[in-house]
Amino acid sequence: MRIRVVLATLAGALLLMLPACSEEAGPTPKQAPDPGPEALSVKLGNLMVDPCFRRPAEMDPPSCQKYVTQLASVPGTAEKFAGTEHPELAAAARELAAGVSTYRDNGCAAPDAGEACTRALTDIAAAVEEIEAGVGELPGVPETAG
Repeated sequence: MRIRVVLATLAGALLLMLPACSEEAGPTPKQAPDPGPEALSVKLGNLMVDPCFRRPAEMDPPSCQKYVTQLASVPGTAEKFAGTEHPELAAAARELAAGVSTYRDNGCAAPDAGEACTRALTDIAAAVEEIEAGVGELPGVPETAG
């Protein structure tokens, strides 16, 4: 009889603990609000001081891998902000996406990167400049941010 009481007590305790286990990880975090085009303008401004932007033809392409990686999210963000009202910005975003793809597809992070990689860096820099100009025309972006 004592064994049944102990088992029943343990079973009851386990049943009480089950609901607590379902919330062990806690509530789902809320999404941060979209920082808007001003944040993209600031990011571009920071990347435009990089030597890979300033002197792409003089750079060793593998040394620009981090710069290219940091730019990889810019095309999607720029196209989102461009919408249908800013077709030039959307076109520049596609040019940047193509330049990033060319850099990656040609293995430009490898030590034996060729001329195609230097051209990719030059194309990337030109597209970044166009995107920066287009972002500067968006509402909510102060003139001094870009």
